[in-house]
Amino acid sequence: MHRRSTLVSQLRDLGLRDGDLVLVHAALRNVGPVFGGPDALIDALLAAVGPAGTVAAYLDWDAPWEDEVGADGRTLDRWRDEVVPFDPARTRAARDNGAFAEFLRTTPGARRSPNPGASVAAVGARAEWLTADHRLDYGYGPGTPLARLVEAGGKVLMLGAPLDTMTLLHHAEHLADIPGKRVIRKEVPFLVDGRTEWRWVEEYDTSEPVSERLPETFIEEIVTAYEAGGGGRRGPVGDASCLLVEAADILPFAVRWIEERAG
Repeated sequence: MHRRSTLVSQLRDLGLRDGDLVLVHAALRNVGPVFGGPDALIDALLAAVGPAGTVAAYLDWDAPWEDEVGADGRTLDRWRDEVVPFDPARTRAARDNGAFAEFLRTTPGARRSPNPGASVAAVGARAEWLTADHRLDYGYGPGTPLARLVEAGGKVLMLGAPLDTMTLLHHAEHLADIPGKRVIRKEVPFLVDGRTEWRWVEEYDTSEPVSERLPETFIEEIVTAYEAGGGGRRGPVGDASCLLVEAADILPFAVRWIEERAG
């Protein structure tokens, strides 16, 4: 059983400091048993960044209806009345993002951004600033939570999570100046005044590499190359091997990497 106090010390040794804004990708199974469970881990993260700090997580949402759309991106008529709309206050994080994201979303005081697919939750001093006014179109671009993370000098913590889950690199995909980026346009259901309202949303396709010139494993390859060049810091948290990176440092590295291979 890992103690909360031990986790705080490990997070501090890794490089978290008072006032930090940190986006966390966590694999709870790799962290191992924690006395108090995921809530104790979240408390440890909040203690490591202090009262002026903020802990965030990427949520997304489960949207099985997306497989039931026509060629024009419109949900098929036979499913439209069955779809549960997106509600920032109620809709759960995508299961593919692990349990940590949902635990953070439901932590008292958490704020959640209103873009379904690029949704971010945050707890702490800058939670409202990070998540507010998250536009629907191109939700990984400028002015979004990922851009604000970089602007604020924030960090990304891979807490035992696979390197290919570093969501910040979707922001790099958006910023990279390369030809032929895949764009998707689809209808998304939102809960508005107790009823479902369908809205069209346009986004670079992040379900696969944004360009056919990029390998499927490009995110993992970028993070691996960045770390091999001396970027980031490694250290244990619980049983997990973790990587902490400065968002403003890895982002331009990732943009250059993408442009060199797909430009």
